Parts: sequence; C-alpha cells; structure tokens
Amino acid sequence: MKTVRIGSGAGYAGDRIEPAIDLIKYGNLDYIIFECLAERTISLAQKAKRSNPELGYNELLEYRFERILDALKDESIKTKVITNMGAANPVSAAKKVRKMANERGLNALKIAYVTGDDIGDRLKDYMTGYTVMETGKNLSDIDGEILSANGYIGIKGILEALNAGADIIITGRVADPSLALAPLVYEFGWSLTDYEKLGRGTWVGHLLECAGQVTGGYYAVPGIKDVPDLWNLGFPIIEVDEEGNGVVTKLPQAGGMVTESTVKEQTLYEIQDPCNYYTPDVIADFSKVTTEQVGKDRVYISGASGKAPNGFYKTSVGYHDCYIGVGEISYGGEEALAKAELAKEILEKRFELIGLKYEEVRFDYIGVNSLFKDAISSKMQSGAPCEVRLRVAARCKELAEARRVGNEVEALYTNGPSGGGGAEKQIKDIVSIASILVPVEHFNISIGFAD
Repeated sequence: MKTVRIGSGAGYAGDRIEPAIDLIKYGNLDYIIFECLAERTISLAQKAKRSNPELGYNELLEYRFERILDALKDESIKTKVITNMGAANPVSAAKKVRKMANERGLNALKIAYVTGDDIGDRLKDYMTGYTVMETGKNLSDIDGEILSANGYIGIKGILEALNAGADIIITGRVADPSLALAPLVYEFGWSLTDYEKLGRGTWVGHLLECAGQVTGGYYAVPGIKDVPDLWNLGFPIIEVDEEGNGVVTKLPQAGGMVTESTVKEQTLYEIQDPCNYYTPDVIADFSKVTTEQVGKDRVYISGASGKAPNGFYKTSVGYHDCYIGVGEISYGGEEALAKAELAKEILEKRFELIGLKYEEVRFDYIGVNSLFKDAISSKMQSGAPCEVRLRVAARCKELAEARRVGNEVEALYTNGPSGGGGAEKQIKDIVSIASILVPVEHFNISIGFAD
C-alpha cells in the first residue's frame, strides 16, 4: 500500500529551524509543512505590510529558507515544502524565495503562492448581520481601528498548486491542518466529499501542526512525565497510508519521544468538541480515534472520521484594541512581600491622584500570586518569600495614559519602599481578534507562480 511521509517544520511563527532541516536531510520526506500563523500574527503582518507593501510575510521567512534551500541543493532530496509563512503577503514571500532559490542555482524549483484569504478590502459588507463569535455583537460595535480580515481557507489553493507541479507552496491564512491534508488528497486522489478520509487527514494535520508538541515538547513534567534529551527535541513525521491512517514517529537520533500519551495530548490540544472539530474542509470527528504503540517512538493512529463542512470560513478580524502600560520593580529580604504590598497601595493611590484613565488594572506579586492569584496561591505558600517582583499592568485606550503606568512604577525608586530595584517599564500595542463566519463562496482563491 502506498504511503506518504509528511514532516512538521514549525509549530508557530518563531519556532526553531534545526529540527526541520534534520527532517529534510534525513527524514526521507515527501512533504514538510511549516505552520507559522496564529490569530494575532496575521494582523501584525498586515500592519507591517501597511508600512511597506513588500513586507507582511513571516519575519523568519528568509532565515528559514536560507537553510531549507541549502538542504534542497542535495539532488537526492525530493521533499516538497508547504507553508503559511506568506501571512499577509504570500506574493512577496514567494518572490523573495524565488530570488533566494535562483541565487543557489535552484532555478528549476517551481514556487507557488496561494491568495484569496484576505477580504479586508470588502469588510464593509460584513459590519452588520455577521455575529462576532466572541461577543455576539456586530463588527460595527468594535471600539478600535480594524487592521485585517483573513478567512481560514482550506486545501483548494494548495491542491491547485500541487496539480500544477509546485515544489514550494506559500500561502496566507490557510487552516493549520489543511497544510497536511492537501498533499494527502493530492497523492491519494481522495474525493473532496469522502469526509471520512478527510477527517483522518485532518487528524494527521492536527498532530503535525504544533511540531515538537507531539514529540514531547509541552508535555514534560520532571519526575512525572520525563522526556529524554528535551534539549535536542526532534519534530514529528507521520507515515500516512491510502486510508488516512498512519504512524507517528521521529528521527531516531533526535531527542524527545513519541508515545500514546504524547499523541493523545496533542489530539486534544485546542479541541473544544472532539466530535465536531470544524475546519474549512471537513467537520472532523476524533471521538473514536485509537492509538497503538507499535515500536519505539512509533504510534499507529486510526479511527478518525468526519462529515460535510458547514459552508463557512471562520474569518479573523484584527483590530487595534488598546495599549497596555506595564511597570515592574523587585524587592528582596525578609520584608520583600510587605514592601511589594506597600508599593501596590502607593500605586493605587497615585493612579487615583493623577486621574489615570484605564479600562482594567492588575497587580501581581511575581513569585507569590502571579500565576494562580490569591485564592490558590495562598494555599501553596510554604513560607514568606525572600524576593518578590511587583508587576502592574493597565489597559488604556490612549498611549499617553499607558506611559504613565510605567512612569509611576519607576518613581518608586525614590518615592516608595526602601530597597526597590530592577525597575522596568514597557508599553504593549494590543491587537485583538473578532471572529465571524463568512460563506465560502465569498472567497476568491487563486494561485500564481513566482518567476
């Protein structure tokens, strides 16, 4: 029975490149996918594109493709690359990779881009009548400048590019599992209405999309769930058969591990309803999946299914929400917590005194209650801490107001409890996301080639 080997080269925008290059060199892969987008990252990419129309793709695209293309100079390697590193500008991304490939003598590589996920220029059509999933309100109720609108499109454009002979495919906001599902549909000739196989392929994509998580990253708990050589964590490979089942594995020389537990944890990661995992290609059903350890770092996966998609693409609308002003200062010694508590009281009074305009403010005693807050943290304390870092963060609509937060914290040096040190301040420009469902037929998906 024919099998296809797909590897994962990245699980987020800033992921490591070394495990991916090892997979290309030694993994005997048919495909490698680089999943590099989150809800906010494409909005940030749109902001970059506004400042320079040639930008808007993943910031590490050139860094990654220097290594990828160098590996592909080995003529014995036939691995195809599929990635959403194009972010807000897949066309420019493809042109950049084309130039880099030509500089390495890889002129024969066919480099495609997929467009059509961006509907920002038509967003006025969706301001009313399309309910925001997070709030139940209309987009017109958003209090902030709208920056972007990108639909989670599926496998259509990637399939078209593969059929046209593409070796490297760069997309914008394609749903994460679709990056792996598309080559499976292409290689095995699956019908786009064979929802059982599409559901299985979506599980494959879901297991691959976070890269090192399924090989032990984000899994380890010292003494409870130990992972060997986590410092040398390898990324996963899945050998998929014509029925959509397969084996999750990794390179034998790489750190990490593949077990039923690592596969199960990743299966449930970010899944609200295992019976109904909505994607643009299929509503996947993971409720009856099975895993079986069939060797060291080899887990056989089967049993996923699916049903027809709902006819909509989830569309992420990015908007400038607010600024968060942050200030931090540390206190040490036996009275560290008492000093930090006094500093908090001072800041509360001073914010009132200067009339600070904020929507929300939060104080944390880092090392005491910043992770679990008081109700839980107080029960976990075994004694008085000898060092505490006070952190205050305030959500402000105005940049000038956010600046005042850090300034007041810094002023504690000479206007607060004794011994404060290491004061820092920063301002975060917050981009938030509103999600709506837009009919599939409203998207015009197309491909092109960089030449």
